[in-house]
Amino acid sequence: MFRRTFWFGTGVAAGVWATTKVNRKLKQLTPDSLAATAANKALDVGTRVRDRAVGFALDVRDNMAQREAELDDALGLKAPDPGSLNQELTAPRPRHAIENSNSSNPKYVVDDRTTHSYNRNEDH
Repeated sequence: MFRRTFWFGTGVAAGVWATTKVNRKLKQLTPDSLAATAANKALDVGTRVRDRAVGFALDVRDNMAQREAELDDALGLKAPDPGSLNQELTAPRPRHAIENSNSSNPKYVVDDRTTHSYNRNEDH
């Protein structure tokens, strides 16, 4: 009698376990679950691709700067001194470059007789 009870309990436990496994698998195979799984995998792949692309771009930038420095050294080119560059930018401009000394004969003549509007929002 004890053997029959043991095997009956074992059968019930196996049936419950198998039913649980089948129900879990069926839930995984629903269209909503498959779509969510595919979306998660696509996001993971996209993140990996982006990280690799950013890493590649950074490597290219570093190697480009290194090669540019090597070429500058080989050709004898030197970068300008930041102090001298700043002085060149802040130096006052000569007045003859700013003012038009020949005001009686202007280079550019503006025609004020235009008949159309320059309003871009206006229909044509």
